[in-house]
Amino acid sequence: METLRERKKQRTRDALLRSALELFATQGYEHTTVDEIVESVDVSQRTFFRYFASKEDVAFFLPRLTEAHYVEALRRRPAEEPPLEALRRSVMDSWDSIGEAIERYVPVELLMRTYKMIEATPVLHAAHLRRQSETEEEIARIVAEREGVDPDTDPRPRLVVAVFGAVIRVTERHWSVGDDFSVTAIRELTASYLDQVGPALTGNWRESRES
Repeated sequence: METLRERKKQRTRDALLRSALELFATQGYEHTTVDEIVESVDVSQRTFFRYFASKEDVAFFLPRLTEAHYVEALRRRPAEEPPLEALRRSVMDSWDSIGEAIERYVPVELLMRTYKMIEATPVLHAAHLRRQSETEEEIARIVAEREGVDPDTDPRPRLVVAVFGAVIRVTERHWSVGDDFSVTAIRELTASYLDQVGPALTGNWRESRES
């Protein structure tokens, strides 16, 4: 059972998180200082650094949560599902269920604005791509374990995750420059792009264009 002290610490962390993300989304990550964040919550810089190592750390708090949510969803998929199907169903299920996890901290709408802000901020986007690469390696090893193969000798786990990860990156990029920043919009766009993976990789593009 949480103590009063623990609840107070959680409220302070959540207030810092929400205030920082609101400031990042409205005035830009690079134009927001730690001083402005702590001033908006009426705490000290020392308090901020008790919860977050840096501005980047707070910017990626929610993306880290969504990544962990997705990885856990993948671990729960039935063992008989083919790899690409398991990856697809995991990401779809994650978008369906992420709301409850996120709203423990901030409204889901702020998560979506955070993703848009990351896509539009070069230093954060570069860090996001590095993080995605690390997550894809973790996912490849989960796929390998599910299929009973060694990812260091069998290239298929990393290949299927690389293709899947590329689709997710293209989806995020196109979603971030659109007009609809809802969870529904990114979920539907993800499904649409995943539907095109097979035809794009194995189909004859000229024939489909001529027909």
